[in-house]
Amino acid sequence: MNWTTDQIKDQGGRVFLVTGANTGLGFETARALAKKNAFVILAGRDQHKIYQAMLNIRAEKPEARLEAGLVDLSDLSSVQAFAESILAKHQRLDVLVNNAGVMFPPPGKTKDGFELQFGVNFIAHFALTARLLPLLKKTPGSRVVTLSSIAHKNGKIDFDNLKLEKPYNKFREYGQSKVADLLFALELQRRLEKNGLDIISVAAHPGISKTELLRTDQPEMINEFPHMSASQGALSSLLAATGKLEGGSYIGPDGEGEMTGYPTHAFVAEYAKDPLVASALWEYSKHELGIDFL
Repeated sequence: MNWTTDQIKDQGGRVFLVTGANTGLGFETARALAKKNAFVILAGRDQHKIYQAMLNIRAEKPEARLEAGLVDLSDLSSVQAFAESILAKHQRLDVLVNNAGVMFPPPGKTKDGFELQFGVNFIAHFALTARLLPLLKKTPGSRVVTLSSIAHKNGKIDFDNLKLEKPYNKFREYGQSKVADLLFALELQRRLEKNGLDIISVAAHPGISKTELLRTDQPEMINEFPHMSASQGALSSLLAATGKLEGGSYIGPDGEGEMTGYPTHAFVAEYAKDPLVASALWEYSKHELGIDFL
């Protein structure tokens, strides 16, 4: 039986935070959760676009419980300020969805000097998860969902090229950021278990979905591959966020090459399972951010 939003149980009383929620996969994730009565914090860097997304959701569900969250994931001081505002305003956080990302931008760095894709897709979400951990701890059965990609299969962590030290290769750098996300999700689960915390970490990927993510590259490229709508692609995130899963699960589409289809358990490359690489990446990130995180 194909899994769809029809199988999401009522989420009333639960709080979800979705990064990159103003468009694409993040918007479709927030929209589906709001329709199931969740309280959804839509996080993004453009206030106007977030408010427009909220208006679009309320056009379908006027009583939707929504909150706008402003955060620039290319600036770790913004991530810290945003996390502190969430900790101050909320008593619980049931699910954090680390969704936002950039793909194939021109060469660039975050405000803190990381290669842009690595910095936004991985480092910012590592920092956000670390800073929101106190709230996740307070919430029984909470969950962290981190978005990876089919591209993780070709990714490797080059500790000598996390700050654009080498000539830029958009595909290599994107793959590195996405294998970092999956390494993080699996290592987070190991550390949550080791510390006996009532939180699980899972990951998901959307196959090939038509979103604004390709706005920085050649949007027509997607037509060369099987692809699906953002609402279909978001099903993997939604199953990861609401389904009955074990920690460490990785969810993606069930079609050929995991490019399209309905969500199920996805393939994890051996490299992404390597606890030594994951631990080294974790310690690097803690040191760079000055955060004591599990």
